[in-house]
Amino acid sequence: MKDYSGGIRHDYKQVMMTGAGAPRWPWFVVGLVVPVLGVILVLAGSADDPILPPLANPIATAGATARMPLELPKPSAADSLAAAAAPQEELAQPVLTKLVVGAGDSLERLFRRNELSLSDLAAMVALDDARAHLVKLLPGNKIEVVHRDGSIIALSREISRLATLNITRTPEGFVAGLIEHPVETRAAGAHSTIRSSLFEAAQEVGVSGGVIMDMAGIFQWDIDFIQDVRTGDEFTVVYDELWRDGVKLQDSSIVAAEFINQGKLYRAARYTDPSGEIGYYTPDGRSVRKAFLRAPLEFRRISSNFNPNRRHPVLNTIRAHRGVDYAASSGTPVQAAGDGKISFRGVNGGYGNTVILQHGGNITTLYAHLSRFAAPKLGARVKQGQVIGYVGKSGLATGPHLHYEYRVNGAHRNPRTVTLPPADPVPQEYLQDFETISAGLWHQLDLYRSTQLASASN
Repeated sequence: MKDYSGGIRHDYKQVMMTGAGAPRWPWFVVGLVVPVLGVILVLAGSADDPILPPLANPIATAGATARMPLELPKPSAADSLAAAAAPQEELAQPVLTKLVVGAGDSLERLFRRNELSLSDLAAMVALDDARAHLVKLLPGNKIEVVHRDGSIIALSREISRLATLNITRTPEGFVAGLIEHPVETRAAGAHSTIRSSLFEAAQEVGVSGGVIMDMAGIFQWDIDFIQDVRTGDEFTVVYDELWRDGVKLQDSSIVAAEFINQGKLYRAARYTDPSGEIGYYTPDGRSVRKAFLRAPLEFRRISSNFNPNRRHPVLNTIRAHRGVDYAASSGTPVQAAGDGKISFRGVNGGYGNTVILQHGGNITTLYAHLSRFAAPKLGARVKQGQVIGYVGKSGLATGPHLHYEYRVNGAHRNPRTVTLPPADPVPQEYLQDFETISAGLWHQLDLYRSTQLASASN
């Protein structure tokens, strides 16, 4: 072979591979060691990473290519959803929003205003236990809502001092429940003498207006608290108070009461018989409730009494006034004085819009000058206290009032003085139980009266 003297050379393989003084064993060692090192590195990584599968045979792999593919396990659908949702959950934390009902507000308006889910609202309103408490709202009512981006998690509303409505979301939908707050019942009572008015006498001894109204309701069949109360009359009440966490919430039911009206004593005690029937009864077990109300409405004053010789204000002639006129605002509800059946409902000459009720014992009551009728139709049976119409001035009337008549066997009686038939007494089989329970209540009335009188004398 000729020696190289310049130009392009084409026998480079001979020089590189077989050139003098270039031994081949180093290249053999490199070719063997490099793959083995790669395998060792892969195995070392797989010990800390459970995702990579272990190699089957490192010795066999040492002589193979370094481009061996590694197949990673594919993520499941659940893993993909969790991974997609994870960032969103971290950003959307539950939020507490406090809603306060304003004038004219509905829960739908409040939800729209606060960008809360209306579909969730519809689902909650559909719950039988929640509907009434979500639809009927008053200004000032407060509602707390826990939500995530407007989606409701829970809703809470205190519907009274004694109970709270709670609604929570579950996998099956919304669930509603009423939580009753634990309360303590304490006995209270007072005695007072009327010097100017009944309510002022009550205030003097710390008795609320609500308790006085309840007392008037108990004795309403015997005492007209608008016309009959006099200076010097006395009353005593024993009632329950409801307390929670050391704070008085409200007054509760009267358990016993007495009223001395123009020297005549009236007493009543509450009794719940074993069947669950609740009533107020006199010491001898008679019901204070009568079969008829003295006045079948709340009125301002009596504008005309029962008078056989009254001069008619419109006709200006002497014409007997066979009923009582109760002056009241137009639209005031008129109640059935007793249980009965509507025998007339319509326009009745000078009486205007009139309702006549037929009761037991051949007693009828008449309600005239109504502005309009209530729901019960002709022939319907009504209960004592049920609304049958509304005060007006239809017919021959100079102003809004109710003309009320009470008839026995067709003869007119003065509704304010007629002896009213009593309601049912304590059943005979429960009379001994009533006497045992009420004995302590009569003693409490005596104790409060004597204590107050002794305090006043000092």
